[in-house]
Amino acid sequence: MTLDPKRTVAELKELRRLTGDENGAQRVAFGGTWLSARAWLRAKLEELPVEMHTDAAGNFWATLKGDSERALVIGGHLDSVPNGGWLDGCLNVVAGVEILRRIVTQYGGRPPVTVRLVDWADEEGARFGKSLFGSSACAGTLDMDEARKLTDKTGTRLPEALQACDLEFESVKDSGVELKSAAAYIELHIEQGPVLLDLDLPLAAVLGTFGVERHAITFRGQAAHSGSTPMNRRKDAFLAAARMSPEIYAITDRNGGVCTIGSCTTKPGIVTSVVAECRITLDQRHLDADALARMLAEAKAASERFAMEGGMTVEWERLWHIEPRPFAPELIELCDEAIKETCGVSHRMPSGPLHDAAEMCGAGVPTVMMFVQSLHGISHNKIEDTKEEHLEACVVAFDRLAEKTMTWIKHSA
Repeated sequence: MTLDPKRTVAELKELRRLTGDENGAQRVAFGGTWLSARAWLRAKLEELPVEMHTDAAGNFWATLKGDSERALVIGGHLDSVPNGGWLDGCLNVVAGVEILRRIVTQYGGRPPVTVRLVDWADEEGARFGKSLFGSSACAGTLDMDEARKLTDKTGTRLPEALQACDLEFESVKDSGVELKSAAAYIELHIEQGPVLLDLDLPLAAVLGTFGVERHAITFRGQAAHSGSTPMNRRKDAFLAAARMSPEIYAITDRNGGVCTIGSCTTKPGIVTSVVAECRITLDQRHLDADALARMLAEAKAASERFAMEGGMTVEWERLWHIEPRPFAPELIELCDEAIKETCGVSHRMPSGPLHDAAEMCGAGVPTVMMFVQSLHGISHNKIEDTKEEHLEACVVAFDRLAEKTMTWIKHSA
């Protein structure tokens, strides 16, 4: 057997038929359809001389032992959001199976370094609201107190769902032993956005995942009758909050990155009253930590200025934070080379969404990702799609990246 990208596309379609319906993919983690997908994956791998097991966090590993214990880890995730797309996550895993087939054939089942394929458990966080569950447990960053309390919409607790899959919640961080010999981590993913589409390019080398600052901002003014209160006498909390909208665009003009005001709620929330309280949420992302800090400082300064000018107060509450995770420069170069050898032209870009690769990078494993173009720039939706020629190209390029990374591991020992 040699590398067959068309087979990867056919197997992706096979998985779509098995685990999707007219509304899209239904492989929500720890559910029956997800377990069926896992069984399908295991059946594909049984034809290869790999060792398979599920770790303490529910991550599924297939290991092809090499002359060196130092390992190349190829990662992805079979789980999806409800009504998700046919490529998100599973492209990585199915392409990884094809790469294992090629390596087994080329090296007679004994490559120069160990090669491991991992299907991370619950990357999406669709059921319990905790993304990157399996990889964060493996990396040791999972907040156990927070995760222990998570429940789904039916009231089932995360520890109970794990128990139904023969996993013990209190032991999930024991999965960290899997990274003992990890020398590099590579991941292939659809872009999920429109950048490559707009550039009319098929593939990109990913520079890293954005750091995120996520806050709730509450402006407090004064309720007053909407008919009897002159405009110049109002302490309108909504007006101060609304001024933040163009300001965050100005902040990104100065610093790069992205900013989003994703929600807005007002009190008393009636048509006959000036807004007394307005709460907005702000999501800020950047690949550079210093730039992200500037973006946050500038947003806080602007909010305080708008509040003061309106005769009101403002409060900030941090909702979540993760630092930027820049990928390994040496592996970015190898990824760039693999793409150019396949397509003639490459592009480099950061990832706005988080991926399991961010956890591997944070755990100190040299990491890189490869993106393939997304049609419509849409993901987490049944219309998610990628041209078949681009899918075939990404399998070829990702295989070249795997081979280059194996050589890099061997020579960097």
